[in-house]
Amino acid sequence: VQLQASGGGWVRPGDSLRLSCAASGRTLSGYHIGWFRQAPGKEREFVAGIGMSDDTTMYADFAKGRFTISRDADKKTVDLQMSSLRVEDTAVYYCAAGTAIVSTMHREEAYIFWGQGTLVTVSS
Repeated sequence: VQLQASGGGWVRPGDSLRLSCAASGRTLSGYHIGWFRQAPGKEREFVAGIGMSDDTTMYADFAKGRFTISRDADKKTVDLQMSSLRVEDTAVYYCAAGTAIVSTMHREEAYIFWGQGTLVTVSS
């Protein structure tokens, strides 16, 4: 499964941005999808995940209340709506797909396929 993350760009603090994850040539059904990010000089960290069957969602503490992960009805894309962006949200954002149990969505080892990443820069 080839994943494509898109929607990154430069925004000012407080702005919103919507990232999208799509699979090349197929839907994302059958996989839980996670968003991770890696800031310069830091390790990659979990942002949000959505389960494959009942769309159970999971968020990192810093994302709760600001970010929303959703899967479109056709299960072709999974979006990450980010609002109230902060300078510290600057990072390369990656989407990933996996089949492990939903409770492990926050762990990188729960994912099999990874997209190439999209850069989000939050700066004034």
